[in-house]
Amino acid sequence: MASPGPAGEDFDELVYKKVELSKSKRSRRVTTKVLIEWFVFVCIASSLVASLTVEKLKRMEIWGLVLWSWCLLVLVTFCGMLVTRWFMLIVVFLIETNFLLRKKVLYFVHGLKKCVQVFIWIGLVLLTWVLLINRGVNRSKLGSKILDGVTWSLVSLLIGAFLWFMKTLLLKMLASNFHVKSFFDRIQESLFHQYILQILSGPPLVEEAEKIEAVRSLGHFSFRSTHSRGATKKETIDIAKLHQMKQEKVSAWTMKVLVDAMTNSGLSTISSALDESFDDGENEEQTDKEITNEMEATAAAYYIFRNVASPGCTYIDEDELRRFMIKEEVRMVYPLLAEAETGQITRKSLTDWLLKVYQERKALAHALSDTKTAVKQLNKLVTVVLAAVTIIVWLLLMEIATTKVLVFLSSQLVLAAFMFGNTCKNIFEAIIFVFVMHPFDVGDRCVVDGVELLVEEMNILTTVFLKLNSEKVYYPNSVLAIKPISNYYRSPDMGDSVEFSIDFTTPAEKIGALKEKVKRYLERNPQYWHPNHGVLVKEIVDVNKIKMGVYVTHTMNFQEFGETNRRRTELVMEIKKIFEELNIRYNLLPQGVHLRHIEPFTSVQNI
Repeated sequence: MASPGPAGEDFDELVYKKVELSKSKRSRRVTTKVLIEWFVFVCIASSLVASLTVEKLKRMEIWGLVLWSWCLLVLVTFCGMLVTRWFMLIVVFLIETNFLLRKKVLYFVHGLKKCVQVFIWIGLVLLTWVLLINRGVNRSKLGSKILDGVTWSLVSLLIGAFLWFMKTLLLKMLASNFHVKSFFDRIQESLFHQYILQILSGPPLVEEAEKIEAVRSLGHFSFRSTHSRGATKKETIDIAKLHQMKQEKVSAWTMKVLVDAMTNSGLSTISSALDESFDDGENEEQTDKEITNEMEATAAAYYIFRNVASPGCTYIDEDELRRFMIKEEVRMVYPLLAEAETGQITRKSLTDWLLKVYQERKALAHALSDTKTAVKQLNKLVTVVLAAVTIIVWLLLMEIATTKVLVFLSSQLVLAAFMFGNTCKNIFEAIIFVFVMHPFDVGDRCVVDGVELLVEEMNILTTVFLKLNSEKVYYPNSVLAIKPISNYYRSPDMGDSVEFSIDFTTPAEKIGALKEKVKRYLERNPQYWHPNHGVLVKEIVDVNKIKMGVYVTHTMNFQEFGETNRRRTELVMEIKKIFEELNIRYNLLPQGVHLRHIEPFTSVQNI
């Protein structure tokens, strides 16, 4: 069974262990690149040692400098990344030994590790060049100019590496905060649904555990443990701790792991059950079967219903769920799966729930993928800007950018601003729209310019929508930034209305009976409608008809277009039924009809 972990153990610790286990397996593989780096390091290091120990090599000079200084420069240049990698491994190890630091900064350490390596490497090359090569020897004016050019070029590269480091840090912070703010609640819910799916598609672990008097801590939700013959149990995520986590307390490292888990894995079930020899501890191998379309989701629901329900039963009760889950879990899961009208878990309600879970999981994966793509596009844009800044700094340090050159560049910038100024403005507005405003995600149903649209794809510059007839609409994000946008998915339970007219002569008693019957209907269907409603008389028109309206509140928003229309249709048909029962009608005003005698038309043909 999936164990909840030691009491008080932090969720980040469990996630960290799982990730480090997979990383340690990958790190054992030795690549060709590593072998080449070690070979080059050994060769250059041997040359350096020989230049310091062999008398003949000690006296050898190249361009007025002893051989060992050139060997050291070559060593730092070609093997600096290898040495800095050792340094970063030590830093990461020290951070990992401190749980508080690991929880707070490990995400940024892994993301910035490459940038820091490059910065330290270029710094070491520059330091070696300045201390050993570019000082202490008199050279010609041309030689000094060339050496100074190399020095300033290394300084420019060092500045560029620092700007790259700052860019990466800021983008990591932006991505982490953006994911926590926009997706943590949806990921939390999706993982809990994943747990329900896997625990119900597997063997009745609670029932079997009771037979062998196994103890399971109450109040913990865990993914199942995957076993294979002769293999140890994998580390799993404790869903209870994830369920208790608050959005404002989620660390960047945990959020990264959750996002990777959502984007790299699909909705899956356990496709085989445990062997009957559970008491002996001999289990058959369990495999995960991923759900990739709605047909497979329907088939999985059929399999789960047969796996949980008793033979011959048409619904699943709480006692049958107790074979798979503890009591606290059943209280949370049963309302999710039960049919609204009967309160029972039928095969239809289970299928509808699984289809909804699959669609939400698919939309969430697309949203995370599109967000990752948008961050990459933003990274490319910022990289181009930083490359231009680095080149300008190099021109200034090399004194190539004289007054005439600066005037020429400024004139070209004015021309570029005239040509691309509007494009840059649109790009900036699009970035603000995607990462700051962010009014919708992939899968949300929105209203733009009075048209209902479904968000299909969201990029840094454009958003792709689908109309109700599946027609694709492309909107520039800079245009969407100045438009009012309604988002059904993020809206609370929404209201609706049905307006109608009745005859002016309708007695007040019938109107009172109409209100009472509407109230009873809403109270009979609390799963569809909130009890607060209104049956209002709006106005009297021409002393002939009374305009009225029934105003109700759904127990959902209008994200699910089909379900919303179905509920409204049932309400309208119920009101029609009430009209027939109470004989409430509407008659037009008497119309005056004027008759007059018209002579029949006859044609006389003159012969």
